[in-house]
Amino acid sequence: MASISYQLYSSRAWEVDETLAMLAGLGIKEVEGFGPYLDDPAVTRARLDAHGLTMPTAHFAFDLVENEPDRTIATAQAIGIQSVVIPFLMPEDRPDSAQGWADFGQRLATISQPIIAAGLDFAWHNHDFELTPVDGAMPLDLIADASEDIKLELDLAWVKVAGQNPVDWLNKYAGRLVATHVKDIAPDGQNADEDGWSDVGHGTMDWSAIKPAMDAAGVSRYIIEHDNPNDHKRMATRSLASVLAF
Repeated sequence: MASISYQLYSSRAWEVDETLAMLAGLGIKEVEGFGPYLDDPAVTRARLDAHGLTMPTAHFAFDLVENEPDRTIATAQAIGIQSVVIPFLMPEDRPDSAQGWADFGQRLATISQPIIAAGLDFAWHNHDFELTPVDGAMPLDLIADASEDIKLELDLAWVKVAGQNPVDWLNKYAGRLVATHVKDIAPDGQNADEDGWSDVGHGTMDWSAIKPAMDAAGVSRYIIEHDNPNDHKRMATRSLASVLAF
């Protein structure tokens, strides 16, 4: 069975210790951090320890990793993070050509080197824009082609939002996945107050096909996420039950 984690971005509207206590009470042992959790590593580590949680993966801003690799590494080591994941590129920073994406991939390959030299994994987390063809090429492929040291954290719901089949992309990058984000998409017209997302197992994602593909691809960590839940305990509880039943 893969490890089960929880992306703390899902609970950004709630207080930190309330969130960690809620997750620990559900039996979740791992979380994935992002921005605010990386600002004071000692405080984050103390909070995790107090609730019996670990943070094996986290989302680091591209600029931080590129411009302050030593700080990135020190933060990861202090918290116990094993995988440094770059999660996003602002629209104004996205290349508009295949060559531009290939060059960006080389830039990622360069900034990955000190991270990997420190014994950490380096990965890219996708949204939908990397799965929109540019000049006949997929940006995500151009990122991955830049270096085999660049691993991926596939967000399976964003893959589907982009009109792609998650199973195909799991098959394509088998062996290079540090984790997958497991989240769900509500049926058309539903959950508008939650930006059209759904609790895992209560939406339109075909987990009966995706789960075997995750197994075949060697995915060892499932990260539960919902981009805008109106009740994070309900979401975490129902999503965890679904993942455990996969």
